Amino acid sequence: MTRIPLSIIAAALFCLPAAATPYPGHPVTTAEITTADLMARDRAISDDAFEGRGPGTINGEAAAAWIADELKRIGIKPGNHGSYFQTVPAVTIQLDGAASQFAFETPRGAMTPKFADDAVFWTPHFASPDVSVANSDMVFVGYGVVAPEYGWNDYAGVDVKGKTVVILINDPGNEDVAPDPAFFKGKAMTYYGRWTYKFEEAARQGAAAAIIVHETKPAAYGWQVVRNSNGAAKMWLEATDQNKSMAPIQGWMTLDTAKVLFSRAGLDYGQAKAAANRRGFKAMPLAGERFSITAHSRITHMKTRNVVGLIPGSKRPSEVFIYSAHWDHLGRKDNIAGPDKIYNGAVDNGMGVSEVLELAEKFAHEKRPQRSIAFAFWTLEEQGLLGAEYFGAHPLWPRRNIVGVINLDGDSESPPARDVEASGTGQSELEDILADALATQHRVLSPDPEPEKGAFYRSDHFSLAKVGIPAISPGAGRDLVVGGRAAGQKIADDYLDHRYHQPSDEFNPNWDLSGRVLDLQAYYIAGDTLANSERWPNYYKNSEFRALRDKDRPPR
Repeated sequence: MTRIPLSIIAAALFCLPAAATPYPGHPVTTAEITTADLMARDRAISDDAFEGRGPGTINGEAAAAWIADELKRIGIKPGNHGSYFQTVPAVTIQLDGAASQFAFETPRGAMTPKFADDAVFWTPHFASPDVSVANSDMVFVGYGVVAPEYGWNDYAGVDVKGKTVVILINDPGNEDVAPDPAFFKGKAMTYYGRWTYKFEEAARQGAAAAIIVHETKPAAYGWQVVRNSNGAAKMWLEATDQNKSMAPIQGWMTLDTAKVLFSRAGLDYGQAKAAANRRGFKAMPLAGERFSITAHSRITHMKTRNVVGLIPGSKRPSEVFIYSAHWDHLGRKDNIAGPDKIYNGAVDNGMGVSEVLELAEKFAHEKRPQRSIAFAFWTLEEQGLLGAEYFGAHPLWPRRNIVGVINLDGDSESPPARDVEASGTGQSELEDILADALATQHRVLSPDPEPEKGAFYRSDHFSLAKVGIPAISPGAGRDLVVGGRAAGQKIADDYLDHRYHQPSDEFNPNWDLSGRVLDLQAYYIAGDTLANSERWPNYYKNSEFRALRDKDRPPR
């Protein structure tokens, strides 16, 4: 009997046109972790046929099905009561630019920045396709942070209910030449610096609209990333309140646009930003300026899927260690300039998918572990870490039984390095276990080289940390065996500048992935240690996530 691939079944279930080109087949791979296997898998998962793996699209969901087929092919069992899938209900909200209008009224006339080039706006509300904010007074609230533990409140003494708040990215003091390590976390970004927090706090304060000023250095990415991520359809998890708890309008504007707005209100942007970095800062009204928007959106309720496979444990199957990666990317965008409309995401995160599949195949051919090992592939990461967030709220196993998670995300070309890096180091005991594994290779775990970029809050492990599950995202080190840190930094910068969240993130047959193999061997050792021991890694005592883990697993 011929087995029909799940990718073809998915196409039939969605009742949508098939791919313009046939979906890629499954590569011939080995039980060992090899560069050839990584290359073959990455070539397949980043194929044009999947059209950038957009969640909820026929070709995107076919990519998820391809992963499930691959798990089955290599001998990994379904992870969700006989299914490889965990359904994730979501909502797509597509702003209709032609039917929407927005403008800043200023003392020197109206400003209408060009959508996507100068500013991006959207609504998270989906009770109605039409959301409006009319003549909303504008207030500069500095970093938009309320942090009692640091004695900081940017909203002190100001009522922003129904108003539009303008917010700086990152933390106060973070850009100082010599940041005070006792002030917030010095150079390292806290969650207060993350854009998701700023929108959340604006909503708690009752703002009608929240607009973040983009600056490349503190944001750690260029405007093209903001535009590509927010200039088209946005996705949200289904919510019983239809997201009415969120600010009705959210958005970003370029630094140049902000400078003009401040100038028209009689303020100097640089001076206002400097004031926002000092204790005692008071929110500044943008005198005479108002924001109005009529947002008309197309709302689509859809379902996408996490993909989960499992090797059941031989002695303690209820205890589960997880390797994970997100399978989604930005999809196809026909409104962008240039001939290439597909965001293939070969690095972000075709490489992570390929790496987890490599580890899965390795474990499938080894002695059955004492604990269960799961291999999870999250959806909706690019829309705000939502697939992992859904899993955190609806775990397939009790959270207290999840030993830990090694999450792999966005490793580019990687020659051998003397180290491995992890975003936001200093959080959990998973770092100790990984460091021990690296020591067997005479290598080290390096501290986060750019903590000011807040990478800890930008990958799926953060959605799991928020519910107390120990999770870490290690990645390629920069201290290369050949060329040292300068060579490693050059590779990292080249990817960020020329391919990250761009159509140019495509498979390259000339990649050197020998360093990826070395790293995966260390991740295998770390996972094998956790799967065949009674260790329960926790967050460190100074981590903001320690109390959540202790609640699930009280210290003995």
